[in-house]
Amino acid sequence: MADLGLLRRLSGNLRRLSENRKMTVRTGESRMKSAWLTYVALVVLSSAPVSAQVQTVNRTANGQPDTDIRVGVYVNVKPDCTSGTLPSIQLTSSPENGKVTVKQGMVKATNYKQCLAIEVPAFIAFYRSKPDFAGVDVVTIEVKFPGGRTEVQRISITVGTGSPGRGT
Repeated sequence: MADLGLLRRLSGNLRRLSENRKMTVRTGESRMKSAWLTYVALVVLSSAPVSAQVQTVNRTANGQPDTDIRVGVYVNVKPDCTSGTLPSIQLTSSPENGKVTVKQGMVKATNYKQCLAIEVPAFIAFYRSKPDFAGVDVVTIEVKFPGGRTEVQRISITVGTGSPGRGT
């Protein structure tokens, strides 16, 4: 439920802002003009909490030591098959035996959702292990999409022979 003190302060501010005030406005030609401006404020309060749409996904990837292993491709394709704003990507848990980098690129795809052929910008995440590492490494990436959906991706990367956690 909304704070009563906050509601009172907002109500007072709205009363003051809704009064007509005479102001002087300078135009691009540097002439002075008087104008009556009416301030209007719209405040929307909701007592219901906004529920975050968070989904956890477990994924796997495989590759050789000391090479770039693609662990994620992140795009935003709108229903009209054009690109939307790309998601934000954050590394929330670093790998113990390598590093993660993100590069910007273009993705070409056919028969993606309702789109027969698209070419859209993308973020592409890569993992590179230490040269002497063979085993399984784990990273966690948080992807925030426009519109509020968040996806937490736990990615297990098998490097080389895949014996769990063995450095050679």
